[in-house]
Amino acid sequence: MGGPLLAVSLLVGSVAPVAAEASRDASDDVGVGIRLVDAPVSRRDDERAHRYIIDHVEPGRQIRRRIAVTNLSDTRQRVRLYAAAAAVHQEGFTFAPGRTGNELTKWVTLEPGELVLAPDETAKAWTEITVARDATGGEHYAVLWAEISPKHDPSQQVRNVARAGVRIYLSVGPGGEPRSDFRIENLTGSRAADGVPVVTARVKNTGGRALDLTGKLTLSDGPGGLSAGPVNVKAGTLGPGRSTLAKTTLDPRLPDGVWTARLTLTSGLVKRQTSGRITIGAPQAEGGRNTSMATLTAGGLASVAAAAVLAAYAYRRRNGSR
Repeated sequence: MGGPLLAVSLLVGSVAPVAAEASRDASDDVGVGIRLVDAPVSRRDDERAHRYIIDHVEPGRQIRRRIAVTNLSDTRQRVRLYAAAAAVHQEGFTFAPGRTGNELTKWVTLEPGELVLAPDETAKAWTEITVARDATGGEHYAVLWAEISPKHDPSQQVRNVARAGVRIYLSVGPGGEPRSDFRIENLTGSRAADGVPVVTARVKNTGGRALDLTGKLTLSDGPGGLSAGPVNVKAGTLGPGRSTLAKTTLDPRLPDGVWTARLTLTSGLVKRQTSGRITIGAPQAEGGRNTSMATLTAGGLASVAAAAVLAAYAYRRRNGSR
């Protein structure tokens, strides 16, 4: 949603409320949550835009969004709000340490910059992003952080800080927003030395914006008519022009043989699907040549996401019997 400096009245007509829970860190010790309240009406069907600030803005223009911050702890907390740098590298979306800044964070203001919240209390704040007239073109990344610092314990050498954040993906440049697109190819199935089936594929970001890829993988027409899945797939964040060898590990009980694999990957409103015959383990009589397809998870995120789902794998024969 780019455009001239936006008044509140214009903002109301250009954004839609976001229904989302407060973001939590994986740790049980985190005492703060944060979520996006508004998303552009033009992105009402984009699930990513309900979780992150995603927009395209011309230099010199401004956007505003509301965020909601919740004290998830059982004590009154002072919550500090600020923007810090982020980047998209080969390993995905990465956060800079502490309050490290970048070009984008210089354009961000938060009002208020601090909240005092009772247990389970939620308050809203405005974030305003005013892009400099001489801004560098391209996509910029940052995070809006809500942070609490527990009372200092002199006996502890390390000072713990809890924070939760909302990502910012801001495209800067004249004219319309760069398109988002990707392709998936070069599927290979194998069985690792430890006996775990592995499926890999190359995913290429062919558009001008970063992608957050998720999807599902199903296997069918396997040995004896077996099928498996669907398996939730999380391929992580992939920057413009980048590619990655995505990898997923499957249940060790998956039999060797030739399978029909179908993968659907999605980032925002962009969805791509592909299918093909792949071989797990030694080639079988019906042929073991792999075909182009795509998969699924990047790095450590894949192993974690797949493991939880694959624990519930149910193999079923083609007639539906178990």
